[in-house]
Amino acid sequence: MTPVPRRMFRFSLRSKLHQSAAGGLLAALLCVPAFADELADVNRFIRANQHAEALLRADAYLAKNPRDVQMRFLKGVILAEQNKPAEAIAIFQKLTEDHPSLPEPYNNLAVLYAASGQYEKARAALDAAIRTNPSYATAYENLGDVHAKLASQAYDKALQLESGNAAAKSRLTLVRSMNGTGDATRLAGVPTPAARPAPPPARPAEQLAMARPEPAAPPAKPVEPPARQEPRAEAAKPQPRAEPPRAEAPKAEAPKAEAKPMPPKAEPPRPAPRPSNAERNEVAEVVEAWARAWSAQDVKSYLAFYGNDFQTPGGQSRKAWEDDRRARIAGKGSIKVRIESPQVSVEGNNATVRFRQVYISDRLTATTRKTLVLARQGGRWKIKQENTGS
Repeated sequence: MTPVPRRMFRFSLRSKLHQSAAGGLLAALLCVPAFADELADVNRFIRANQHAEALLRADAYLAKNPRDVQMRFLKGVILAEQNKPAEAIAIFQKLTEDHPSLPEPYNNLAVLYAASGQYEKARAALDAAIRTNPSYATAYENLGDVHAKLASQAYDKALQLESGNAAAKSRLTLVRSMNGTGDATRLAGVPTPAARPAPPPARPAEQLAMARPEPAAPPAKPVEPPARQEPRAEAAKPQPRAEPPRAEAPKAEAPKAEAKPMPPKAEPPRPAPRPSNAERNEVAEVVEAWARAWSAQDVKSYLAFYGNDFQTPGGQSRKAWEDDRRARIAGKGSIKVRIESPQVSVEGNNATVRFRQVYISDRLTATTRKTLVLARQGGRWKIKQENTGS
């Protein structure tokens, strides 16, 4: 789980490399903050594509604060935008040495390596980013693009050695349709996070799971009662011995009519009803309240939404995770978290909510896919798992 999405660069092997609000996001994450006005100025010039002015401001600040991590990172972004990959790589490489626990510099190294066709180096850098933060969804996505490009090269080589290999041809066509025909050699300007299309959630599967057919076979079992008709045959046997009192025969027929209504009483119990809309609405309201507590920076209420069995990311202890969340939320200026397109499924005492999370602060705007798994505990829904990018 990465409560505040870490999206620096996202590269696509189709035609462009993308970067979204790098400086603003990193400013919310790192523990040695630069002054907000200098960061805001540099970010503003980057968004306006005034990279020369942005670089002048960054250099002026770094002359006084040469170890500031955020401004060093922004300078690397600016140099990459100016098509100076060697200088940008040097900055990001130095950041990985000075701050090996930060995944973003590794990710940006991978983008620059991929842009120059150094896919093995890009893969190694992304592996390092994922080791530092196993919940870094952007690194996984970029790693998938790198593997697709390496696969394209491998299939192409196979066809050079064996031009009639039909399987290699079809797979190469498939991979190229994913990568596109252009080379990833250009860095795009700084787009808004919305420029990155959200991956389609696996909602149809979820709906199918909720619409399983109800069992209809059990009602056939009540056919067994015809065995009870055996006494009728026995009642007919004494009749030849006592023909005169035939008037008594109708009395014996009365129990036959009483036995007919019995089969309906033996109907099996019907399956339990599906979750009602009220349950789904209750779960959705819990998620909305969780987002409101985060937006209000009410850390105590925010943490109360997590159950005692919540699975913390990276094997952290519960206390370490809560301390980290307090540091990231409390006193960070304006924060607004919005839930969009929620999809809720409920099964017994467990619920799953998939949605698009929009995070807006005075330094960052970011949109990510998120999944919350909740469990009913003591009559209340509590968050058990939190996953980003799913």
